[in-house]
Amino acid sequence: MSARRGAPFVVGVREVNGALGDLGTLLPLVLGAVSVAGLAPTPILLGFAVVYLATGLYYRLPVPVQPMKAVAAVVLTAGAGPAALATSGVLLGIVLLVLGLTGWIARLGRLVPQSVLAGLQLGLGLSLAGVGLDLMAPDLALGAGILLALLGLLWLAPRAPAILIVVALAIPLADLLGARQLDIAALDGGWLAVAPLPQWAEVERAASLLVVPQLSLTFMNAVVLTALVAGDYFGERAAHVTSARLAVSSGLANLVLTPFGALPMCHGAGGLAAHYRFGARSGAAPVMLGLALLALAVMPAAVGGAVLSAIPAAALGALLLLAAGELGCSRRLIDCRRSCWPVIAVTAAVTVWLDPFWGLLAGGCAEVGRAAVVRRLGAAERT
Repeated sequence: MSARRGAPFVVGVREVNGALGDLGTLLPLVLGAVSVAGLAPTPILLGFAVVYLATGLYYRLPVPVQPMKAVAAVVLTAGAGPAALATSGVLLGIVLLVLGLTGWIARLGRLVPQSVLAGLQLGLGLSLAGVGLDLMAPDLALGAGILLALLGLLWLAPRAPAILIVVALAIPLADLLGARQLDIAALDGGWLAVAPLPQWAEVERAASLLVVPQLSLTFMNAVVLTALVAGDYFGERAAHVTSARLAVSSGLANLVLTPFGALPMCHGAGGLAAHYRFGARSGAAPVMLGLALLALAVMPAAVGGAVLSAIPAAALGALLLLAAGELGCSRRLIDCRRSCWPVIAVTAAVTVWLDPFWGLLAGGCAEVGRAAVVRRLGAAERT
């Protein structure tokens, strides 16, 4: 690996703060899988710990590791069991490995116009903002206060550990106000689980219910957009953070770990934006977060549950809202031509309404129409 790739590890307050930047995405989905779906927490926490450590050491940049959102949503709403979940992870891992190792994913990524990418980022940012607002809604005053405190610290003291300060204040304040916390009663249950071998019906269910909806989101957000955002933030130092490598690392993580109870996982543009927004500038941030998750995994159930439940849901929502803004307001959005605004709007709206796959198709059609109109107008001016 070239010396220019990645960044020297930095261990400091800002890097610790940045390591916590993506908790608004990670913790709600992980705790939801444990408390709502009844999945064993240790394999989930160990899975994220291992992949975060490997990601930080390999990429040497704050590349995130996140639960696959479409899979997590189905797990929380449709009740997919451990066998179906593991099957979906293996199938997704195989697809991502094939796309990454053959280089097909890079070729597919080059076919997507910049206007459509800007719309996808905006749509994903709006979707993340919706999740953040949902988390804040039951305790809106607390969530708004935490958000304002975060913004104030980031504006007035950008080098201060904003997340550490605000979360430290939010925990006793939430206890005083009786704010809502995520239900983690399932942490009292078993801590290790190996997924059983699936029946053919579970394979079919996993493919239709979990794999197909997730692939479009993973392809655009976890692979293509993550590589682009890394380039925006770090320039030449992120030359090795390519869509092919991100696909391979995501594929390996799922293929190896989900059969042992880990959640299907991937990288993510929103997580990268969150880590960067709160101060992460090197691979030290994911390594530190991986070590923290490893410590939580090996703690006794009661202790780990108390630690995880101490952070109020409203605080997680505020963190997610800031990350959503960082993702949605991309450089492509700010620098785009006016003629691209309708394409961006269509792509973002369909992404929020349906999912990124349909947003990609709708945006592509809108871009074809925009290009045709621009060509016609240009021809008319020349005549």
